[in-house]
Amino acid sequence: MKTIGSSELFQILEEGGVPVSRTCGEIRKSEAVQVKNYLDLADKIAEIQYLNPEYVLVFRGQSKDYKDRSGASSIPPGIFRGEESQVRRHILAPRFDRLRRAEQALIEHWQQAPIDGNIKIKKYRILRWSILQHYEICETPLLDVTYSLRVAASFASLSKEPQGFVFALGVPHISGTITTDMEAGLQTVRLSSVCPPQARRPHIQEGYLLGEYPDISVYSEKQNYSSFEVDFGRRLLAKFQFNKETFWSRNTFPQISRKALYPDADDPFMEVAKQIKAELGS
Repeated sequence: MKTIGSSELFQILEEGGVPVSRTCGEIRKSEAVQVKNYLDLADKIAEIQYLNPEYVLVFRGQSKDYKDRSGASSIPPGIFRGEESQVRRHILAPRFDRLRRAEQALIEHWQQAPIDGNIKIKKYRILRWSILQHYEICETPLLDVTYSLRVAASFASLSKEPQGFVFALGVPHISGTITTDMEAGLQTVRLSSVCPPQARRPHIQEGYLLGEYPDISVYSEKQNYSSFEVDFGRRLLAKFQFNKETFWSRNTFPQISRKALYPDADDPFMEVAKQIKAELGS
């Protein structure tokens, strides 16, 4: 995956004023911009999108701003998370093996479930990864993001931490179910086009998944990439921090509840997900 932008990116300062230009590396090492409330965040995001029209913004909400050894914001996919010195063969190889077994189980269960899309799931690996990732069955080389700023900010508010962080990532323009940009080394999966309507969660969350292009499908292929290269911090365009107590307004911009973000009660695939998890074991 290439680092975003061949030139500097336009940023806005916390106190306002004239936009400044910064590289992705500088943005990653800078402190998150403090925002007062949701409307303040939305205004700043709108300005950043306007200043950087060559990218589409997608968002990720977290309770913390995780840093790498250099002090830069780090946003790796779940399968690659952990201290760099520890994410070696004895950790990664079992993770990729679990992913392979989960894919096979998904194909088998999907054929028996009252859900559409059997042929696509059998044919396309990245679609299987998308289902496994979004239903938290197994860690994959994909990263969860959303097109909705409010969804991202709501996810950032779910933990017990007093603060939340929203990261704006720049991706190539999105078209179709899977957008592949060979030059950027990036794939973007639109979950609403992957998941059938019975699977409510990805539709409610306006979910997307980001992945390397080409796929890193087995542990041996990881040897061709450094940890730096599979870090989606390389697509970071802006990051914001807020205080949860003062950020949301009940009347105008209320937080989306956990129950609304995870509408799992009537999702027919939830039982399938539980069965696959049980088969995989701990």
